[in-house]
Amino acid sequence: MAAIPSRMREIHFDGAGGPEVVKLREADTPTPRAGKVLVEVVAAGVNRPDCAQRSGSYPPPPGESAIPGLEIAGQVVALGEGVTTLNLGDEVCALVGSGGYAEYCEADPALCLPKPKALSFEEAAGVPETFFTVYDNVFTRGALKAGESFLVHGGSSGIGSTAIQLAKHFGASVFTTAGSDEKCDFCKSLGADHAINYRAKDFVEEIRAITQKRGVDVILDMVGGPYIAKNISILATDGRLVQIAFLQGPIAEKVNWTPVLVRRLNLTGSTLRPRSIAQKASIAANLREKVWPLLDAGKVKPIVHATFPLADASAAHALMETSAHLGKIILNVRG
Repeated sequence: MAAIPSRMREIHFDGAGGPEVVKLREADTPTPRAGKVLVEVVAAGVNRPDCAQRSGSYPPPPGESAIPGLEIAGQVVALGEGVTTLNLGDEVCALVGSGGYAEYCEADPALCLPKPKALSFEEAAGVPETFFTVYDNVFTRGALKAGESFLVHGGSSGIGSTAIQLAKHFGASVFTTAGSDEKCDFCKSLGADHAINYRAKDFVEEIRAITQKRGVDVILDMVGGPYIAKNISILATDGRLVQIAFLQGPIAEKVNWTPVLVRRLNLTGSTLRPRSIAQKASIAANLREKVWPLLDAGKVKPIVHATFPLADASAAHALMETSAHLGKIILNVRG
């Protein structure tokens, strides 16, 4: 194994703002603290929370680096004191609190999972943030079961494309919304039974018609705002709405709350980044047992729309904000 250099390239934000504040610089290579490992990063995923951090609305939790990046794939090159569960040279993908947009990144061993056998490093870098988020919110909090119906908004996004694949694999009937016919076709190619172009049709009316007014059992939503009332209106009896973001704001007006009582609805939500290592490790254990065999066999996979060199992270952020991508956006850190 090559010697670890004392300096590395990393991305930082030159103040709060748009993609123009995303800059490349040199910095000292970190040394892993006790109980941590150092990963030489091959690729890192780009996610909307990175853009929110860049704009100044989503600062990293206390104790985390200001360097963006929540998911990485690479090779373990140094072990902190007391680490016994990983070895030098292990190929992993990892969920990290920050620091992924760099050539080297510290990670917690409990949040490092083996690089799936069927995936490249670039594909593996698109696994942690989305698969942790989807599994925990759809199958743990949302309790989606085989034979139930599931709706995910924004089905062509990284979260959406992952949710479609997992929900379909585990036996659900899958509905999704997307902003164009092309995106709807993409969602259907991943297994969606019904993909609704929300710019052309009213998804509430469409779902009521398809389900004969029954509605759907579980909804995963990152839109918020006006979607909150609409989601409540199309949940079936004992339905669950799981909120993971508010792209159109956290305020909902003119919500009819009566269905919550009459149909015994469950409204919940979560964020991933601020949660404890122990909580995230519990999700990792579920993924290792239930999802990793599917990734190893190539039965599900992150869909990579575009890969950018680390130095072009600004362009990756600009693409993310257009919402034109189908699946994940990845940084090739070695590029």
